Amino acid sequence: MPEKKTSWLKYAIFAAVIAAAYFINVEVQTRLGQNVLEEMQLQRHSLPEAFAKASAENKLVLADMSAIWCPTCRSLDKNIFSNPAVQAKINEKYVFARIEYESEEGERFMETYNTRSFPTLLVLDPEGNKLKELPITTYPEEFIQFL
Repeated sequence: MPEKKTSWLKYAIFAAVIAAAYFINVEVQTRLGQNVLEEMQLQRHSLPEAFAKASAENKLVLADMSAIWCPTCRSLDKNIFSNPAVQAKINEKYVFARIEYESEEGERFMETYNTRSFPTLLVLDPEGNKLKELPITTYPEEFIQFL
């Protein structure tokens, strides 16, 4: 009998260590993502705000569905959306909308535009019609060409 308790206890401890490592990693990734967003100078709007602003300014919406804890999303924020040349191009023709994956807005976005992954970058008209999906790159010059 003692062997089964020891075996079960080993599995329980192992599972607890794995769970703790997972949650610590998510917390670290989230903090890193928040730090990058705080440094990013590109003005971010909710999707409804972006549609209204785009309509008033005769622009399109660049919608970015991201997760705060996602390393690829953080790289996009740091290398693309923090780049002054990219920001100028976006501000010239688009209103930027940031949609957090783990939010009600994120759920509606995924359902409306049939997206399943992040980051996802969509160009939308002011009425919310999808015009195109942009490829993901961390090279500013390449991203500007996609716009």
